[in-house]
Amino acid sequence: MEILNMKNADLMRYASDAVKKYLGSEVRNIKCIGGGSNGKAFKTVLDDGRYIVVKAFREQGNQNKEASQLRILSANTSVTMPEVLFVHADEKSALMGMTFIEGKNALDPMFLFKSKTQKLEFAQAVVDGVSQWHKVTGEKFGELDNPRFTSWCEFYRSEKLEPWIYGLDKLCREGKYGKNDLELLKNATRIFDEICEEPENPVLIHGDLNIMNIMADPKTMKLTGFIDPSGSMWADREYDLYQFLNMWGGCFGIYEKYKEVHNLSELSDFRVAYYAAIHEAACRLGGGLIFPMWEKLNNMRLKKIMDKY
Repeated sequence: MEILNMKNADLMRYASDAVKKYLGSEVRNIKCIGGGSNGKAFKTVLDDGRYIVVKAFREQGNQNKEASQLRILSANTSVTMPEVLFVHADEKSALMGMTFIEGKNALDPMFLFKSKTQKLEFAQAVVDGVSQWHKVTGEKFGELDNPRFTSWCEFYRSEKLEPWIYGLDKLCREGKYGKNDLELLKNATRIFDEICEEPENPVLIHGDLNIMNIMADPKTMKLTGFIDPSGSMWADREYDLYQFLNMWGGCFGIYEKYKEVHNLSELSDFRVAYYAAIHEAACRLGGGLIFPMWEKLNNMRLKKIMDKY
């Protein structure tokens, strides 16, 4: 069952029932406030006036996975994140209730018109929060609950690159993906294989911290929270950075601020651009939203960097 294909009215009814079951509250008002590759989010007003969010997931099991990611991530950063209130599963729904994070996500175009000082302070706050995760190290690379790889390059190639390139090649043969785009990614993969460096330690990453998942005060642009982890794992820290350049994230200088604080190597620019391009293309294989404009911009940035090699 794909829950996202269900009508909002049904999802809101299931969400209201779950709120009453787990929180003992009636729902005064509920409305959809957005959706992504993982599920739909509903802002919910309880009978005591509290605001919470109930998320309906596309697939059973993902509610447990995201709840686990939220708990681990929130325990390792000073930035506010949603607190998990309940997790629910039955034959009709897969739900998670969580506290509501104030602010607007930084994808809102209004933030593009903020002052340079506000953007710099915002970027610094984001980097400070993310850096706290990157100080948390594990023993192996891979999924949070079952890291199995001693090598990042081995994990990334076998679990990500090989399935993605195979799938994109199949789409290309079917006329559903461009030959030039596929050739670009294959050439970039050869370069990546040559310069894939092993991180010293696996670190904790959010996995999907694009600006849509970073909340800020609409008046001051002060950081108010991080939301919606997806693909949190023990990984190379650079794999957490490419999302800062997706959409119009580059306008806020978060990646540049991270580089300034952590003194990343020049090769990191290629790796981050490659992560961005291959991940965006992989969204065509299912399980992700497709943004052709961002895909094109990522490929243009990757090609420009590849010209140096």
